[in-house]
Amino acid sequence: MSHILKIFPWKRGTIISLVVLFLGIIFSFYGLYTNTFFLFKISNYILPLVTIVHFLFLYVLWFKIKEDEIADPQMRNLEYALYALLPIYLYKLVSTILVLAGSSEFVGHSLPWTFYPVCIFMILVYTLLIGVTFLAVAYRIKHVGGYNFEEMNRIDSWE
Repeated sequence: MSHILKIFPWKRGTIISLVVLFLGIIFSFYGLYTNTFFLFKISNYILPLVTIVHFLFLYVLWFKIKEDEIADPQMRNLEYALYALLPIYLYKLVSTILVLAGSSEFVGHSLPWTFYPVCIFMILVYTLLIGVTFLAVAYRIKHVGGYNFEEMNRIDSWE
């Protein structure tokens, strides 16, 4: 993991995380079979809503690193919420892989010419989304430090 942290310093990794999050949000509205964006499906708004936690964690991480502060209970809670997002990211990845694997059932139908390239790109984006989630946690461990629960009880982080 230390080699990855050398290749991707925290600033570069945060920028990559933001780009991957925005790409994931954009492609959560895309319909692979129809080659159109569905803005009025309620289910397409799940990923943009849950990524708010990811954006917030990245902001708190950036702030803690810039100000050289220690971790606090609010950051710990955000990180736990980030762990709860991983199954959602994994679900999006697996469902896209299943769509790609099930494309052989539509041999007699006309799939858009963008189906395979966009599907593979979406698989890459969702895989990177899982990777940058773990990368953000690694940045927290390296730059902010661990959660010292004895110290956290004495800190009032709302001051």
